[in-house]
Amino acid sequence: MANFTPLTAAIGGALIGLAAALLMLLTGRVAGISGILGGCLAPGSTDKEWRLAFLIGMILAPLSATLVGYNLIKPQMPSSFVVIGVAGLLVGFGSRLGGGCTSGHGICGVARLSPRSITATAVFMATAILAVGFTRHILGG
Repeated sequence: MANFTPLTAAIGGALIGLAAALLMLLTGRVAGISGILGGCLAPGSTDKEWRLAFLIGMILAPLSATLVGYNLIKPQMPSSFVVIGVAGLLVGFGSRLGGGCTSGHGICGVARLSPRSITATAVFMATAILAVGFTRHILGG
């Protein structure tokens, strides 16, 4: 694990938790990214301002970190746009099917001890472990 950085990971985790707690305290909303993005795209939504601010903050935060010396790591992406498109559609479908995304269930729902979110997070994690095991050890990727 070449990218193991416990200090920055702990700081990042604390900031994510703080953002989720502040969003819940100030708006009564869960910091689930699929729901926030979905609300931005929904016609007739009356609360797009805070949703856009949250999404813009997610983009600007790492970019502003580069101003103080942090390097952005280029994510490893498949070379095929078809694979990326199919993966995106599956994530979107899974978010709708599961009633939320990993951030909503994993960060906010588990913190609230929601049985539904704990179950959803366990399924997310088990699926991710199986997918990585399959692609790395069976497909050789």
